[in-house]
Amino acid sequence: MSEMTQTTNPTEKKKELTFGKLMAWSLRGGSTGVALMVMGYLSIFGIKILGIPAATVGTLLLASKFLDGITDIFAGYIVDKTNTKIGRGRPYELCVIGLWITTLALFLCPAGWSTALKCVWLFIMYAFSNSVFMTFLNANQTVYMVRSFSDPKNYVALSTYGGLVPMIVVVIFNIVFPILVGVMATSQPGWILLVLIFAVPMTLIGLLRFFVVKETNNVDQKSTAQLSMKDVFTVLKKNPYIYIIALATFTMNLITNMGVNTFYFTDIVGNIGLMGALSAVQMIAIPLMLVIPTILKRTTVVKIMRVGIVCTIAGYVINFFAGSNFPLLAVAAVLFGGGAIPISMLTGLMIIDCAEYNEYKGLYRLEGSLGAINGFAQKLGAGLGSGLLGILLGLAGYSETAAVQSASALNMVRLLYSLIPAALYLLVYLALHLYKLDKHMPEIRKANEENRVKAAVEASLEEEKMED
Repeated sequence: MSEMTQTTNPTEKKKELTFGKLMAWSLRGGSTGVALMVMGYLSIFGIKILGIPAATVGTLLLASKFLDGITDIFAGYIVDKTNTKIGRGRPYELCVIGLWITTLALFLCPAGWSTALKCVWLFIMYAFSNSVFMTFLNANQTVYMVRSFSDPKNYVALSTYGGLVPMIVVVIFNIVFPILVGVMATSQPGWILLVLIFAVPMTLIGLLRFFVVKETNNVDQKSTAQLSMKDVFTVLKKNPYIYIIALATFTMNLITNMGVNTFYFTDIVGNIGLMGALSAVQMIAIPLMLVIPTILKRTTVVKIMRVGIVCTIAGYVINFFAGSNFPLLAVAAVLFGGGAIPISMLTGLMIIDCAEYNEYKGLYRLEGSLGAINGFAQKLGAGLGSGLLGILLGLAGYSETAAVQSASALNMVRLLYSLIPAALYLLVYLALHLYKLDKHMPEIRKANEENRVKAAVEASLEEEKMED
């Protein structure tokens, strides 16, 4: 995974990642993670507060995803070609501001407008949040990291130990927010105030990375000055592994952001406040991230993911039989919550490996474009989750006004909280068997390092000739 072009002694590598930088880097993930969680409540807000039919809300969110396929590719391309005094990936951290402004704007939609105008407003704001601001924040992630840190061990630390921070932030959000929803979100002003309470501090902590972490590592062996969209499509055509990574990311975000848990605890359990208690129970699985760096010394990311997916499938199967039994739901939550940790935390390492593979094949590394593809999968999953929820509930006869839902609607809620996610994760498990890159990474890294040294020597000789 290393892209160093200069020699750095071990002492300098250790000082490269301080605790302050680790926290600043990680908190931005907490900020964007909470933004995605807040947007996951858009379906219930649109149905319950704005009075938009469930199927319409679902279709609206689904339609907005068509923009992402275009904006993600261009965002990755733009980031890969960026060359500023403060770096290549770092400038795009400022998109955190736009992300939270447009997220808040979703809940500012005037309730007195017609359904058509409400849909237009939600579509535009949701598109800006996901197709513009979140897109650039996904595209710059790996680009920023490899140019700020040179030691591969730091990539593991940032993905694991650093991954705990956003996870804890999101878990705290999932504990507090549902409780506040039950207390405050009984009207649109209540929703606005509730989102604003989170938007301000999340914007501030999301900007810490920009001010604390600077790009100091020159890693580009191949200049991107002549990079064209044709080169991007060539890489995406010749690197099949990024799509397996994207499938795992897509599935996890589709399920996580579906928001069906709100309906499950409202209509099946009968107590939405218990959602917070369930999130608190899930924190039991978080310390697993502390041992992953040690495990990675003996195995690969893909093997860890497979074990996690098996646990996740088991958790969702238990959900099917749990009903309103909270102890069973808690056991299931620990399994599927802990099982999804490797996918959410370690895909960044796989993206770096994909960039190494590109270089090995004589192509542009394109960390930005690879990150954009994975980011597109993340947003598509989140959007489809919210969209499909509304559509499927609508088809099952879910009524936004009924005090008691029909049997078909309740069955759909149960399936969306159990067997459907289990089946989707099974597909990911099977797809990971096609990911063969991890077996070849030692020889790929060795070959790339030799080529970099050779290129550095040739460049040095060329400079000496010019001086003579």
